[in-house]
Amino acid sequence: MPAYLELSQIGKTFSRGAATTEVLRDVSLDIAKGEYISIIGHSGCGKSTLLNIVAGLTRASTGGVILDGREVNAPGPDRAVVFQNHSLLPWLTVYDNVRLAVDKVFSGTRSRAERHDWTLHNLDLVQMGHAKDKRPSEISGGMKQRVGIARALAMEPKVLLLDEPFGALDALTRAHLQDSVMQIHATLGNTILMITHDVDEAVLLSDRIVMMTNGPSAYVGEVLEVNLPRPRKRLDLVTNATYLKAREAVLKFLHERHRFVEAA
Repeated sequence: MPAYLELSQIGKTFSRGAATTEVLRDVSLDIAKGEYISIIGHSGCGKSTLLNIVAGLTRASTGGVILDGREVNAPGPDRAVVFQNHSLLPWLTVYDNVRLAVDKVFSGTRSRAERHDWTLHNLDLVQMGHAKDKRPSEISGGMKQRVGIARALAMEPKVLLLDEPFGALDALTRAHLQDSVMQIHATLGNTILMITHDVDEAVLLSDRIVMMTNGPSAYVGEVLEVNLPRPRKRLDLVTNATYLKAREAVLKFLHERHRFVEAA
């Protein structure tokens, strides 16, 4: 059975004047429909560059991306990105920020009433329906990120791309949003590719964790299966042997990479 999302021998080189830097080398990964994949590694290992290639925001120097049988070579609504910065338009309300994406994708296929209902549905999905008339300056950082997630989901993407979506949030807000994303994933069964620096976050949320070697010329060092049943509750996992073993494996990999940096 072919992969739903296929990253095939991706390489990326940046040039500046006479200097060239190889960021990624021969990165390959097959992702099944409905999988939650996290990519983790030290700063500078090309995680965000890889995500941008999947999003179509950056072209690979070699190799490529196939999504649902079609080559990815430009941005498109089948791949929605949620960045660490919420990127909401400050002059629009919460509702209008989401509605903007809905109109862009569905103006030719759904009526105005249907688009209105779909906008409200996605705000309710992230528990932000009550704040639909507020502007970004009137809501918290965690609420802004919920709206960003609602906007991405409202596009009905084939793949949801998350670039450290909780990195700028306090620990409690981050935990609440992680729980929300787990619930959304359970409800919708969407395919998710997430960049993170947080080991606990990766183990809690993921089906597999892709561990990148250090840059430059980073590649996939290891892929860890997280064999924890869903739904997952963080408090139940504190003493779970499978959780602790997966966490240890990721930490060990990252620690070894850190030693290589110090020795260089």
